Amino acid sequence: MSSTIDTINTNHQVQTAVPASSSKAMEDRFMTLFLAQLQNQDPLNPMENAEMTSQLAQMNMVSGLEDLNKSMQTLLGSYDEALSLQAANLIGKNVLVPGEGITLTADGSLFGLDLSAPADKVEVIISDGSGKEVARQSLGQQEAGALAFFWDGVGLDGEKAAPGNYAFTVAATLNGEPVDASTLQAGAVSALVRGKSGFELEVAGLGGVALDNVKQVF
Repeated sequence: MSSTIDTINTNHQVQTAVPASSSKAMEDRFMTLFLAQLQNQDPLNPMENAEMTSQLAQMNMVSGLEDLNKSMQTLLGSYDEALSLQAANLIGKNVLVPGEGITLTADGSLFGLDLSAPADKVEVIISDGSGKEVARQSLGQQEAGALAFFWDGVGLDGEKAAPGNYAFTVAATLNGEPVDASTLQAGAVSALVRGKSGFELEVAGLGGVALDNVKQVF
């Protein structure tokens, strides 16, 4: 014989679009139904202790999950606020983020790379807008991770390259075997913006950059 609470559970599954107003209201409804079930059960086939315990445990689980959800929402809100305060401290600083662009000024240009593993030979090849190589830098042995480096603008011919936009690639090896390396470009953080997927940094010349894309701050 199906119980009154089982019937209500079936109805709830069908009407999932109607949320419970609160955990307290759910508990009140449950106890009302539970007492009605006890009063109207078949005396010749009473509810077993195990079934009663199971139904009470289900109610406690639902209530506990709702409390846990509220706690998580509060925790996430606090984390979000703390994250925004930390990110705000980046305004006015330079960051390295994924990208292969270089903006050369009269003073030179700062950019970087990210090595997936240590390398005993790292070379940076800088090219102009037409793809022609204009400079090459040997960085020697480097550890894994992100690192920044500076190009003074001097090209292969020993002359100063014209200010403007350039691109670069990285070739890294360890004992003659290739090491994965990604290019990083530098930019100044001008603002903190809340985007659709979270906070973003507004970086000069690069637009919005997600916080988890920042590889180094200086």
